Amino acid sequence: MGVPERLAERMSMAEQHEYLRARFSRRTMIRGGAVTLGAVTGGAFVPGATAQAAVPSGRTGTESVDGAHVAPFGRHLAYGTDPRTEMTVSWQVPVAVKKPFIRIGAHPTNLSRKIDAEVRTLFTPAGVGASGNHTQYYVHAELTHLRPGRTYYYGVGHQGFDPAEPHLLGTLGTFTTAPAHRTPFTFTAFGDEGVSYHALANNSLLLGQNPAFHLHAGDIAYGDPAGQGRTDDTGFDSRVWDQFLAQTESVAKSVPWMPAYGNHDMEAWYSPNGYGGEEARWTLPDNGPDKKNLPGVYSFAYGNTAVISLDANDISFEIPANLGISGGTQTKWLEARLKKYRAAPDIDFIVVFFHHCAYCTSTSHASEGGVRQEWVPLFEKYTVDLVINGHNHQYERTDVIKGDKVTRKLPIGGTAYPETDGVVYVTAGAAGRSLYAFSAPLSYEGNEHDVDSVSSFVNVKGGKQNETVTWSRVRYLDYSFLRVDVTPAPKGHLAMMTVRGIAETGDQVDHFTVARRAK
Repeated sequence: MGVPERLAERMSMAEQHEYLRARFSRRTMIRGGAVTLGAVTGGAFVPGATAQAAVPSGRTGTESVDGAHVAPFGRHLAYGTDPRTEMTVSWQVPVAVKKPFIRIGAHPTNLSRKIDAEVRTLFTPAGVGASGNHTQYYVHAELTHLRPGRTYYYGVGHQGFDPAEPHLLGTLGTFTTAPAHRTPFTFTAFGDEGVSYHALANNSLLLGQNPAFHLHAGDIAYGDPAGQGRTDDTGFDSRVWDQFLAQTESVAKSVPWMPAYGNHDMEAWYSPNGYGGEEARWTLPDNGPDKKNLPGVYSFAYGNTAVISLDANDISFEIPANLGISGGTQTKWLEARLKKYRAAPDIDFIVVFFHHCAYCTSTSHASEGGVRQEWVPLFEKYTVDLVINGHNHQYERTDVIKGDKVTRKLPIGGTAYPETDGVVYVTAGAAGRSLYAFSAPLSYEGNEHDVDSVSSFVNVKGGKQNETVTWSRVRYLDYSFLRVDVTPAPKGHLAMMTVRGIAETGDQVDHFTVARRAK
């Protein structure tokens, strides 16, 4: 069970965590060994490269399990710090297994030796949420020294289950590293997915876009449906993650799935920052400002485009469970990262994604004042090209904004020039969860209904503040995602980033272009 209500009211998040840890003990909470957060490095194609594995302590339950009867599932990829040479392959097994590993190679019949993988065992005791005692086994192998722009075959296994065996070759997956040079590419994005038929439909369409990578703007699986980041949240069910990772495997086993963390991803039972469960499930680039408190903050570059993942829980007035957890280090890191990328000779575009909306007119959450206060001035100072958010379960796109005002109307099919005009914000939170609502009429491609202003609100310190805005350009209320096509250009010519809103039906509901002179 969780912290008693009478105690929780007087305890901080850290104190509640210590109470739970003392009550269940670490040996009980994380059965079969501690949640080990180190990475496993496998240099499959470089002589002298090493491979290491974390060894769980305590009982593993493997004494009675025949590995031949256990199949891995829920494969998901993520880039390392350098997407040209680093890739992490992660997966699950339903029960404890012995000696998990990965094999990779340039051809399905020519795979490498076994490279040891790391097991992170996450135990959720009965009374914490809706299930009984539930143990999850997440496995990770971080591959380094890969070659840029190469497609690799890989297979994951364990003692008794070897993907190199002829009858298991059908279990192999593939991934492709980022190219060494600028080249056209596509990526996709959405937020607020959960487990549903609509999420499955969106995933099927995602795969058809042939994206180089996918951005998930927070609220990933909804194991915690309350989303307040508290130990007294009701309805938590860790088993939802098993369903989620099985659901997304069709895409994530070949397309790097890069998440940011939202309010429903703060699972307060596992660690003071709420991210102990996430750290068991994901291995993300290790270049953020505060790995202890903000494991979902990182950046990477693909071709001429830099991507930055932020954790808006750190600055959210609306849902303050983690408000101020970084002590300002995230914002300082963000500015340093923006400055670095804007000065980099090989980077044209900067895309930033995170959960809480900077600008949205949803009747549910609308806009987050903490984001406007802390980060929007930096987006404008360093002329960020595109900001992608979730949180509100719908599609909305702004005009070009600077200083909270419209600097250029951006009609469907229009072009934005961030170097001179400002920033475009897209809410893409209709990946699969139940939809929200707008107060203004819908307006999207094929059904345009422009209005001069929209009544909305912004979450500020102390509550909601009403506002009337003029920047809401596109509003679509059904399941959807973003497709972004990046087209490099020779120095001095206009590089293009074409952004499209794609509905679950496959229809295009919005499109616009961001243009910037290539370096």
